[in-house]
Amino acid sequence: MTEKQSNILNAALELFSNQGYAATATSQIAKKAGVSEGLIFRHFENKKGLLNALLKEADGRLGKLFGPILFETNSKKVIRRTIKMPFKIGDGKDSDYWKLQSILKWNSEYNKPEKLKPLIYKLTVAFRNLKYKDPDNEAKLLYHIMDNISIEVLKGNMEEAKIFRDFLLKKYKV
Repeated sequence: MTEKQSNILNAALELFSNQGYAATATSQIAKKAGVSEGLIFRHFENKKGLLNALLKEADGRLGKLFGPILFETNSKKVIRRTIKMPFKIGDGKDSDYWKLQSILKWNSEYNKPEKLKPLIYKLTVAFRNLKYKDPDNEAKLLYHIMDNISIEVLKGNMEEAKIFRDFLLKKYKV
């Protein structure tokens, strides 16, 4: 990838994650990236192609985020790592990727809940191994709680998020 392509992607990511995809014009992206609008179309075809390139990159980041949980064999550590996961998304450049993912959940074309199935399955197995009464729903509940905590982290409400993290670590005795 060229430096200009990288600049375009970085500008698009920042604008999409802060303004929303629909509210961002390619002319804004070009200006922020310091390139012509035509160059965006040459490299990414259109705004949707640009978003798809960002989503492909986000999928790789999602794999890196979920990997340590999915490969963990200790059930308590699976739950513990899941509870701590949202605190890994709030820092640096990656936070814009997670903001964009959060925004796109409301867009049926881009919301892909199947990406989360491996995590929910791993949590279900962990809760089953720990003899929880209803491991399927316990896994889904924890996932949804962590999803909301992730939103708080992305919004910068770290103190409240940490209170819930600590509460959950005690609740699940992990």
